[in-house]
Amino acid sequence: MHPKTQTLLKQNHKIAHEFGRSESIVVYSGDCLDLLKSIPDESLQLVVTSPPYNIGKEYEKRLQLDLYLQQQAEVIAECVRALSPKGSICWQVGNYVDTGAIIPLDTVLYPIFSNVGLRMRNRIIWHFEHGLHCSRRFSGRYETIMWFTKSDDYVFNLDPVRIPQKYPGKKYFKGVKTGQYSCNPLGKNPGDLWVIPNVKSNHVEKTKHPCQFPVELIERLVLSLTNESDWVLDPFLGTGTTIIAAIRHGRRGIGAETIPEYIELSRQRIQQEIEGTLRTRPMDRPIYDPVESGNSLTIAPWNRNIEQRTLLERKPKYGSEGD
Repeated sequence: MHPKTQTLLKQNHKIAHEFGRSESIVVYSGDCLDLLKSIPDESLQLVVTSPPYNIGKEYEKRLQLDLYLQQQAEVIAECVRALSPKGSICWQVGNYVDTGAIIPLDTVLYPIFSNVGLRMRNRIIWHFEHGLHCSRRFSGRYETIMWFTKSDDYVFNLDPVRIPQKYPGKKYFKGVKTGQYSCNPLGKNPGDLWVIPNVKSNHVEKTKHPCQFPVELIERLVLSLTNESDWVLDPFLGTGTTIIAAIRHGRRGIGAETIPEYIELSRQRIQQEIEGTLRTRPMDRPIYDPVESGNSLTIAPWNRNIEQRTLLERKPKYGSEGD
């Protein structure tokens, strides 16, 4: 982050209650539509959120799917109005479950975004390892992030979110560049399949919120789709994760939340981020491997039959000897 931006945030670290152009952090207590009405046209660079999935969680009232989509459409339309011509919207969703059958919410929400003129750039798969264990279908271990832009001239900064190359020593073997390294020294494009741990049980960021997303997930979007001092909005703020990711990298964060407990929790976490005391999982930390770490819980206490041993045998990782 540029030193000037760091100074700006230090001077304007106050958490405001209402939107104002001179503010840098806003936590609005109330309906996001009321907040959006106070935001001028084309003021936001990024809208990123994980809206209620309409599955009856403690913070949402379960609705008929058509009514749920109608409410989402109202919020999306206001977000588009307030979005900069070079801005992006990222809507992170899972599945709606209706009497045991799943309906992927991205499939039914896509027409809403398309009808207001947005262009989809990626359908990002967020894969994680922990969650509910299903007995009558395969357990869900991914959700999607729909990334839309308002125009073809949009902000996209790849370098800040590059990840390590798989083969950094690889060279061109023919043509005018023969013998030169073929990889970008800054790393490679992370692609559209993101393996990032979700916030469950012993995750360092876990709070009382049942569906909290990790800071590192939003950091990747903030760094790639915005520039310093840009406004980042989360219309369904939850525990303040989006604002935390925004101000950590010199952006301005704004969000709305209706539940008093989560409003207070988001303010506490944002204040901890300002003071440098908030504990989060670093973006560059490798995924925890319990076997490589020698965790004793990976040793099964029962005997497996031959078929189970064949099925569950640990395969060598990609890139290991013999690959």
